[in-house]
Formats: sequence, C-alpha cells, structure tokens
Amino acid sequence: MTRWTFKSNTGLRWHSGALLYAFAAYASGWWLLLASNVWALVPGTFLVAHGMIIAAYLVHECAHNTLFKKNQSNAQLGKVLGWVCGSCYGTFEDIRYKHFRHHVDNDDVVWFDYEAFFKKHPNVYRATIFLEWFYIPAHDILMHSVMVLTAFVIPKRRHQMMRNSLVILTRVGLLAVVAWINPIALLGYCLAYMMMIIVLRFVDGLEHDYPYHLNLFTDEVSEHKGDLVWEQEHTFSPILSWRYPWVNWLILNFGYHNAHHAKPTAPWYELPSLHKQRFGDDPNNVIRLWPQLVMYHRYRAFRIFHDAPGIEPASGKAFLKAAQAARLTGGNAASFLTSF
Repeated sequence: MTRWTFKSNTGLRWHSGALLYAFAAYASGWWLLLASNVWALVPGTFLVAHGMIIAAYLVHECAHNTLFKKNQSNAQLGKVLGWVCGSCYGTFEDIRYKHFRHHVDNDDVVWFDYEAFFKKHPNVYRATIFLEWFYIPAHDILMHSVMVLTAFVIPKRRHQMMRNSLVILTRVGLLAVVAWINPIALLGYCLAYMMMIIVLRFVDGLEHDYPYHLNLFTDEVSEHKGDLVWEQEHTFSPILSWRYPWVNWLILNFGYHNAHHAKPTAPWYELPSLHKQRFGDDPNNVIRLWPQLVMYHRYRAFRIFHDAPGIEPASGKAFLKAAQAARLTGGNAASFLTSF
C-alpha cells in the first residue's frame, strides 16, 4: 500500500481525476471507434486523442515524480501510461533521463541531428515540407518513427533490441486485430495519434529558445548548465487562456512553463498559482493563444530550419516580444516523449 501512496491528499484528488479521465476517455473512445457506426468515428477519435494527450502529460508528471512518494511508483505508472500514448518503444528511464538533462543542463540535449538528416536527404525534406503545408506533422512523425525503432537506430540502445522488438510485435499485432475487426477504427486511431502529436508540438514549440546540442551520449557539458537566471530568460509560457484558467487543464497546465522550470517538482495543478506568485498577474509575461495559432499557420513550412523570409532570429526578451507579435517560426520536433 505504501508504494502507491500519493504525495498529498490534494494530489490524490487532482492526479486521480486526471488519471481517471485519461483512461476513461481512451477506453470510451476505443469503444466508439470499434462500434459499427460511422457517426461514432469523430467523437471516438477526439476522445482517444485527448485521452492520449492527458496520458502524455501525466508521463511528464511521472518523470518529475510528482504523483507518488516513491520514485519507483511514479516510474511504474509512467510505463503503463506509455502504452496509452505510444511512448513505450523505448524505456521510461530513457524519457526521464533525457528530460532531467533538459532541466539540469538548460539545453535541448539530443542524439538525432534532424537538420543534418534533412540536408543529407533533400527529397525527404521536400516531402516533409509538402506534407507540413497541409498541416500533416510529417517532421514529428519522422521523430516518432525513430522512437519506434529506437534500439535498431540508436547504437547506445542496442541492448534494448529484444524489448523493442516485443513491443513492436505486440502493438502491430493489436492494431492488425483492430483493422480486422473494423478498419475505420484503425483510421480513427491514426488520426487520434496525429492529433496528439500536433497538440504536443504546438505547446512545446515556443517554450524555449534553446538550440539543440548533440551531447545526449557524450561528456560534453552544456554551456548554461545550472544557470537558473539564464534558464528563466530563455523559457516562455505559451498558455491556452489567460482569462479562463480552466481551459489550460486541457493540457494539464503545461503552458505555464516558466513556473514549471522555476519549480520542476510542482505538480500540474499548482502551476497557475505558482506562476502568479513568481511572475505576477501580468499577461505580458505569457504568450497568448492567438499569436500561437497565427505562427503555427503562417510558418508551418519553415519550422525545420527557421528560414521564413523576413523573420529575424530572436533570443530572450526579444524572443518573447516577437512571439507575442506572431513574428517567430517556433520549434517543431521537441518532445519529452521522443527520448533521443
């Protein structure tokens, strides 16, 4: 019993509610998708998608050990949630390690150099840009595909090949059963997964102006490691709604990113009050939804190399002002689920 003890009674209520919603939305969405009714496709797809979105943000909570008193319990739940949101091909510890490096190093610490990949494969780049123009998250689909094949692609993870293979066989087998029962359900799941990717990258795209560095598996020390002042200057809060805070619950308050980086151990339900405590009640300290939507639409084909015509590079306070004026391309492929 002790192993699964929540950190607080408040956490018991809020975390339990989020978990119950994630599993209920996911299960009821699948029930609708598998029903022999074409009218159930849309609500089923949205329910599965949002269930996966909440599960993904709860994986993030588990990585920060905000739910349970024991780290092992958070890890066990994180592994289960990974099967819901599709991050189970690699290990939960890979996710937690890379994300902790992000916080400690104040850097986007990676292994995969996607810019070099696209330069080396120009036809893939052109196809990616073509699909991105139609709002298909091709760049992120590539990143998630690398995650699926993590042990086959990343030399440092060759020891996970048996586990990786079993997970692939299991999930492909389950999806094959779904296709046999109802092909429309498989279509709904693919759309739901794509919706999850879009939401996660939309939120992540403006939270930092960090460049990425290829030091995930090296001894290279990030330049701004441990610099808390620099960290806050280059961290931003793209929220969904300033006037109606409850809207931010749709992404478990992940947009309050300055507050999260100021206190990474704070659970999701404390972030709005923590933001006001640390950064005040001024909406000029956040990036509101409309400019986020404008940038996502306007620069959808320029986010890989940040090469939109007329857009100047910006950093720190200039980045915040440019984002508020919808004058940034934003990021494209950063995600705590892709642990490489």
